[in-house]
Amino acid sequence: MTTAAAIASRLDRLPATRRIWLLVVILSLGGCFEYYDLFLTGFIAPGLIRSHIFTATTAGFFGNNGIASFVAAFFVGLFLGTIAFGFVADRFGRRSIFTVSLIWYSLCTLVMAFQTSAEDINLWRLLAGIGVGVELVTIDTYLSELMPKHLRGRAFVVNAAIQFSVLPVAGALAWWLVPETPLGVEGWRWMVGIGAVGALVVWTIRRRLPESPRWLAQQGRLEEADRVLSLLEAGAASGPAMASTSPAAAVRPSPSARGSLMEIARPPYVGRTVMLILFNIFQAVGYYGFANWVPTLLIRHGITITHSLQYTFIIAIAAPFAPLLFFGLADRVERKALIMASALAVAVVGLVFAEVRSAAAIISLGVLLTVANNVMSFAFHTYQAELYPTRIRAVAVGFVYSWSRLSVVFMAFVIAFTLRVFGISGVFVLIAGSMAVVIAAVGLLGPRTRNRSLEDIAR
Repeated sequence: MTTAAAIASRLDRLPATRRIWLLVVILSLGGCFEYYDLFLTGFIAPGLIRSHIFTATTAGFFGNNGIASFVAAFFVGLFLGTIAFGFVADRFGRRSIFTVSLIWYSLCTLVMAFQTSAEDINLWRLLAGIGVGVELVTIDTYLSELMPKHLRGRAFVVNAAIQFSVLPVAGALAWWLVPETPLGVEGWRWMVGIGAVGALVVWTIRRRLPESPRWLAQQGRLEEADRVLSLLEAGAASGPAMASTSPAAAVRPSPSARGSLMEIARPPYVGRTVMLILFNIFQAVGYYGFANWVPTLLIRHGITITHSLQYTFIIAIAAPFAPLLFFGLADRVERKALIMASALAVAVVGLVFAEVRSAAAIISLGVLLTVANNVMSFAFHTYQAELYPTRIRAVAVGFVYSWSRLSVVFMAFVIAFTLRVFGISGVFVLIAGSMAVVIAAVGLLGPRTRNRSLEDIAR
């Protein structure tokens, strides 16, 4: 008889087959353009300032014509996408929401490319952020449920490497396009349009993705879960583990159990929820405080717009390689230990970065910061998707993840204020303090997850 528990057990016995890794690649490609848009702010900010649509800083704290408002608009959208619509993937399935959110993002981003005022650009940036917010939560949930326990860490490494590969591409495009006006169109508009069109191309390959067997089983759709899992098992070597439950096995239906967001505020999840809220609030300061502001910070160092974008491109080259450096450790080292170590590196390297002036030092330390930030990124994306049961995984991840989005909304203005009043050194002192909170929260409240099944972690 096939049950939800049997489906989960069969998933965790799957070896690293070609079919499994193909699913990882397809999901990662779907997230590429979300990451393109996620880091677009830093790359096109000099162009928006040069076009006199936005300013680098604002006279008032919450000025709507500063680049901080552009950053904030996108992250308000991400916040709404994660907290208000995180539940849709739990209700309607991972595959369908993955597709719908990708289309939503593409259309809103394309419209934004044609806007001429700060207010209109911010509006469409916010709407695009809703689609990106839903998409990223869905991908993390989807990937964690498809992967067997002994591959989850490495699957998220590959996912991060593919998604981060768009950073050097975006950096090269920005270096080439933003200072120019190809065919009479401002370079930043070309960059926005490229992201929108690319996402539509990726949408065409989503048909090769199956629904999550864990989600299907949770909904009581055990026959469908069995069929999907049998296809995954077909690419695996035959043996006792694979033969224990065959596609022809009888299927025993079970009632679906719809979860509630309120579960995350009760044991055993309340401690994890508090930890992830603190983590997401403060990791966002370090991660996006550097990624979204590096070209602007370099310009404030006295570097020209062209050289600033050139340095940013060189630093971005490290992005896809950073996770791959830790491929062999991803499933051997506890996720929480990796998060804490990378947060410490962000704090220390950032403080040194603020004080250097030579091009070689700026680029070298920028690369180290990128490596540390991206290791922390793949580790925590794996980690937070592991900590809740399937019935509430998407809505729970959406809720805790939304705090990082809300954090960046306010931190965009805090960083702009800090940059104006205290300079670059003040920005990195703020980042270092935030990383100290990350280390304390994860170290004290984070559970161990290495090589444990999702169902075991949930219990």
